[in-house]
Amino acid sequence: MSGGARGRVAAQAFIRANLRVAPAPMLPEILLYQAHPASGLARLGDAAPYWAYLWAGGAALARHVLAEPGAVRGLRVLDLGAGSGVVGIAAARAGAARVIAAEIDSYGAAAIGLNAALNDVRLEVVTQDICALPPPEVDLILAGDVFYAADVARRVTAWLRRCAAGGIAVLVGDPGRAYLPRGDLRALAEYPVRDFGDGAGAVRPGLVFAFEPPAAA
Repeated sequence: MSGGARGRVAAQAFIRANLRVAPAPMLPEILLYQAHPASGLARLGDAAPYWAYLWAGGAALARHVLAEPGAVRGLRVLDLGAGSGVVGIAAARAGAARVIAAEIDSYGAAAIGLNAALNDVRLEVVTQDICALPPPEVDLILAGDVFYAADVARRVTAWLRRCAAGGIAVLVGDPGRAYLPRGDLRALAEYPVRDFGDGAGAVRPGLVFAFEPPAAA
């Protein structure tokens, strides 16, 4: 077994042993391995376990795909910065022909495989830094919660503009963070969601946008 394969097996074993399977918040149709107070995620060191939680943008985008399956049906779809894989799972459930989940974190990649199996769908996991590559051969990119920091937002925006220029459609899910490239976005829908860190009863608007940069961008 290669080092990478051993790492995936170890990550999957950790997730199975320490996270709980439960319906995703605001998305009861989808089961996920989720963190809880006794998960012991601090044992993973400096790695941020964002893949163990459902975030507002991903929740809104997954809900939109399930509510509007025609947006993905029959298409080749990329889930960018997939985290838990919830958006890709929703796309597969809604009838996408092929779903690629791009996630560079090794535990995130392991979680995607486990979560896909829980929901009886198939996702192809890519662990490369996809924003360093040419636009992929897909019809649609789903980008949830990818504008969380200024440097990341600049890099992702530039890459998505290249993808859009190549004819790839892009949908963005976000709760309205400061680094959204608002000049590139057209509002499509809004869904009630919870974000990581929100209390059990807290609900906020989760926004879904079409990424449509100006022609001169």
